Amino acid sequence: MSHDKIGVIPLLFVVILALQGCQKEEEPRPVVPVPTAPALQAEPAPSSQPPPASAPTPDAAVPAQVATSAPEAAVHAPAAAPHAAPAMPLASADGEMPGSRIEVHELKRLSSGTLMLKFAMVNDADQTLNFGYDFGAGSTSDIGTVGGVHLIDAVAKKKYLVVRDSKKTCDCSRGVKDVTARSRVNLWARFPAPSDNVDKITVIVPHFSPMDDVAISG
Repeated sequence: MSHDKIGVIPLLFVVILALQGCQKEEEPRPVVPVPTAPALQAEPAPSSQPPPASAPTPDAAVPAQVATSAPEAAVHAPAAAPHAAPAMPLASADGEMPGSRIEVHELKRLSSGTLMLKFAMVNDADQTLNFGYDFGAGSTSDIGTVGGVHLIDAVAKKKYLVVRDSKKTCDCSRGVKDVTARSRVNLWARFPAPSDNVDKITVIVPHFSPMDDVAISG
């Protein structure tokens, strides 16, 4: 055998061993399935109909109710009655004390043959208007009365005093208290009626200016 053949044999042996090693490494491996992505679901097509209106919440319903009911209340609410204007006095006179005055509101003939005088004593001052004996005729029974008020018929030159009973008690306001600051008191007195042809007369209240030509009604 030649040297060339001897060299070839070991080389073949090495190649065979290498091929066997390659066959061992290339043994089939188990196939692992590749996970697939889940199929996408198709979105529903938008509907042409508008979505149903949601029910209003209680908070949202309240302003709407108030808005509709307010005009109705304004329409049906009764109008406030205007305050009655005070009647104009027949006559008035200032008093000796600044801020005091007399207002005559009625001087009327009565069927009893007497004359009724209704008037108000007004105190617009900041101090009390003392009553006491100041408006009486001077007797002790006249305290707190207007017994000193009288009427004068200048044409007939007659003076008419307040009507009194058998006990000399005046037929007039009695028990009148002091007139406090910024207040008024309504008073009255009854007199003998003058003759029918007298339609005006002078009214005199002590400590106040005379009120001439006060019209007599009735």
